[in-house]
Amino acid sequence: MTPHGATTGGDLVSLAKQHVGEAYFFEVMVPKDNANWTGPWNCSEFVSWVLFQSAGILYGCDRDFGDPATAHAFTGYWERDAKSLGQIISIDAAARTAGAAVLRIPPPGAIGHIVISDGNGGTIEAHSKNDGVIELSLSNRRWDIGILVPGITYTQGPELTVTVPSVVYRLTTPLMSGPVVLSIQQKLKAAGFDPGAIDGEFGPHTEAAVVAFQLSKGITADGEVGEITAGELGIPLP
Repeated sequence: MTPHGATTGGDLVSLAKQHVGEAYFFEVMVPKDNANWTGPWNCSEFVSWVLFQSAGILYGCDRDFGDPATAHAFTGYWERDAKSLGQIISIDAAARTAGAAVLRIPPPGAIGHIVISDGNGGTIEAHSKNDGVIELSLSNRRWDIGILVPGITYTQGPELTVTVPSVVYRLTTPLMSGPVVLSIQQKLKAAGFDPGAIDGEFGPHTEAAVVAFQLSKGITADGEVGEITAGELGIPLP
């Protein structure tokens, strides 16, 4: 383990890449102090484990102190810590910063997603049951914030622009609504996942049904209907 304060973002990327190809399991809890862990992972446990193994820092967990073997990581805790114990940066800045975390914030009671930026617009992430730990791109996916963790030395590369999808259907305030949401609900119902009232409004029941559907398909279970989930549902997005 690198001494605290001597770890770079590049160190996080290097360690994360060593685990590409390992398995994903949605409900796993990873002992952060187990250097020999080789999966399964979920997205937040993976990023928190890489951080602890590289720098000895507990972060993004239900408690960022005490026994690292029983500290539970979650995207909501990453959001909490980013607001009080870190630095929030733009997605474009995170894309050119090796080791930055990039977060899709979970709605209350729901699930988000978190990845490690490779500094060149790409990611290393525990993606889904189907894919396990993989390298992907930040572009054409929805993100909320980039995160720098105190105690890590980061270096930014050349400017990058992350392209964003035209629309991702998800739980928002006010609720997203319209014929596409209605189609999502109808497809979920037909597939055996109850979205609540078939009313064309993307509310909490619809979000929960989307998560259950995504888990059944082995894709990223974030409760959002973007290109991949829409394809699984058989719905063309605008």
